[in-house]
Amino acid sequence: MAQVTVMIDGKAYRMACEEGQEDHLTELATRFDQYVSHLKTQFGEIGDLRLTVMAGIMVMDELSEVNRKLKSLQTEADNLKQGRDATLSDQQKAEEALASALSEVTSQIHGIAMKLSGKAAPASN
Repeated sequence: MAQVTVMIDGKAYRMACEEGQEDHLTELATRFDQYVSHLKTQFGEIGDLRLTVMAGIMVMDELSEVNRKLKSLQTEADNLKQGRDATLSDQQKAEEALASALSEVTSQIHGIAMKLSGKAAPASN
């Protein structure tokens, strides 16, 4: 397990993480520190624990909003897929109807051609 030292509100914290995740953990800590710094700027020295809790709540609020948007986008994607599937089904039915009509017209033309040439038309199924 890897070890990383991150800085939050000017204090060093030694953290463990999986190998290869060091940069990611450092980036997350840096982003969290930005929340803490923002709150500290707004409210001043209100206590480390309170700042950390407030920053955590801000992060969870943003996560909640992202999850809400993700759910909305997933619903929209599902609706689009259903619409696409219905359209493809309708298209397939239209192509089958067109193929059937073309087959019928071809048979009729063949029958007319046979009559014009004086030959008997073959019996159709």
